[in-house]
Amino acid sequence: ETVEQASMVFCKGVLCGKEVVIVRSGIGKVNAGICAQILVDRFKAEMLINTGIAGSLDAKIDIGDMVISTDALHHDMDATEFGYPVGQVPRMEVMSFPADEELVKKAVQASEKANPDIHTFTGRVASGDQFIASSEAKDRIADTFHALCTEMEGAGIAQAAYLNKVSYVIIRAISDKADNSAFMDYPEFERRAIERSVRLVKELMAKL
Repeated sequence: ETVEQASMVFCKGVLCGKEVVIVRSGIGKVNAGICAQILVDRFKAEMLINTGIAGSLDAKIDIGDMVISTDALHHDMDATEFGYPVGQVPRMEVMSFPADEELVKKAVQASEKANPDIHTFTGRVASGDQFIASSEAKDRIADTFHALCTEMEGAGIAQAAYLNKVSYVIIRAISDKADNSAFMDYPEFERRAIERSVRLVKELMAKL
């Protein structure tokens, strides 16, 4: 069954024996958050698995490697004038939104089995409505939040999952180094990132 809502196409069906809804949220945290809320409200999703690409913030994580989220936060949230630490959404009890530990564990196992030619890391995902392409911005995010990678959707999904009390995990294939080399790296590695993500998700489905 295919359903359209909020200009997004939700494809409902069976994947590897599990009932799923697959959708492309679009770019940015607002699109991602809206998409996650629709999945919960309309389709009664009990678990959110988000795949995509990200820029590495850690020298040991190479292009092509996978990062599985332990938690996610907004690196562009700044309400310090109101007494909140940078990154924390005002009136929220937490600064970062923890992923489901069991889901993270299974995602790591799935990644290592599906993509034995690369390395898989677990850690924090830092999200913002910015494509990070400078060393200065990269260093600021890495130093402030100690995240492994940066992208533009994960925290929106993580916050929606937290508020709705559903499980989530963010899976990111590293397509660039989040620095001045991003323009060169991005097109070349996007295709490989997608292929590896598809293999990982299919392997993860078998473990759920």
